[in-house]
Amino acid sequence: MTDTTDAHPPAGTAGTTPGVVTGRPLAWLRAEALATGLAGLAVFAATGQPWWLVPALLLVPDLFMLGYLAGPRAGAWVYNLAHSAPLPLALLAAGLGWDVTALTVAGAIGLAHIGLDRVIKAGLKYDHGFAITHLGVWERR
Repeated sequence: MTDTTDAHPPAGTAGTTPGVVTGRPLAWLRAEALATGLAGLAVFAATGQPWWLVPALLLVPDLFMLGYLAGPRAGAWVYNLAHSAPLPLALLAAGLGWDVTALTVAGAIGLAHIGLDRVIKAGLKYDHGFAITHLGVWERR
């Protein structure tokens, strides 16, 4: 018998909303997020910097929420810039390539932040609402 759990999400769930991930793929994305966050912390550990920097800097990417002061479309774009992998990976690559610890730390903590956000289902934002993400409707629990 074939498992079709992911093929047809129940009516009335986020699975009926185009662009929103549910079911088993969501579980895989959250596992991937956990791995991303842990990888960011492992890279941070390799820098030898003091661990107090992690809680001190972990929420810095959330300052990009200030983009919402310019409206929902600009806000989503600015927020997603800091909450998708290319920016922290570029910082990480630059830090490692140029031997600049501050850039390496910024990239590592950025990856840790993204991983943590995705684990709690705080995903990339759509233009029409801060709580509407690629992982579903984000609700603080």
